[in-house]
Formats: sequence, structure tokens, C-alpha cells
Amino acid sequence: MSTMLHDTATSQRAVQGTPAGKTRLRITPRGRAVVTFLVAAPIVAGAFIFALNGGGAVATSAGSSEPLQSVTVLSGQSLWELAEELAPNSDPREFIADLVKLNTLTSADVRPGQSLDIPAEYVTASASLR
Repeated sequence: MSTMLHDTATSQRAVQGTPAGKTRLRITPRGRAVVTFLVAAPIVAGAFIFALNGGGAVATSAGSSEPLQSVTVLSGQSLWELAEELAPNSDPREFIADLVKLNTLTSADVRPGQSLDIPAEYVTASASLR
């Protein structure tokens, strides 16, 4: 016959919901490897991305040989009219796209008195008109 021992203190704690003692967290070697990977992977990925983009924004002291030219928008004037005036031999849509990009405009709407920089490829064409 087999005998079974019964500890009344342990069974009372189990009924009451209190732990028998402090539970220690045990991590296996495999779990340690997983935790190490989860901590190291974002660090390595960030370092890799930083290394790839690190040399992308290199500033130089050599500037453009031509000074930046700008134009002031007149009352009732649109970018299309500016394109026809400043770049008559080019496609107005390309001029407007370049102008919007250079001046970081959110739309093609301009207001009177607004100063706009002219893209460099159109400066020589507009200089001959003036």
C-alpha cells in the first residue's frame, strides 16, 4: 500500500491564495538567448541604419557661383503667369513643380508680396528677359 503525506499548512495557504514562499524567476539558457536577442536586435539595427545614412548629409563650403534670384508676386499673379514670364521656353508645369519644391510651398497658391526663389536652371532664361 502506498502512503501519502498531507501538509495542512500548505493546503491552507493554497486555499487562501497566498504563495507558499517567494517565487523566483528562473530563466533557461534558451530564454536568456531570446532576451539577449530582443535587447540587442534593435540596437544593432539602429547602428546599421545610422551607419548607412551617416555620410548622406555632408555640408560643403563651396556654394553656387550664381547668386540666388527671387521674384515678388504681384496682385492677381499666379504661378502659371510667373512660369510664362520667367521660363517661356519650358513647360510651365515643370517650372511650377520646381518652384514649389525649391520654396517648400504646401500648394500652388501664392499671395501678393510673397518672395519666391527662382530655380537655378531658369535664372539664365529670366535674366535675358530683364
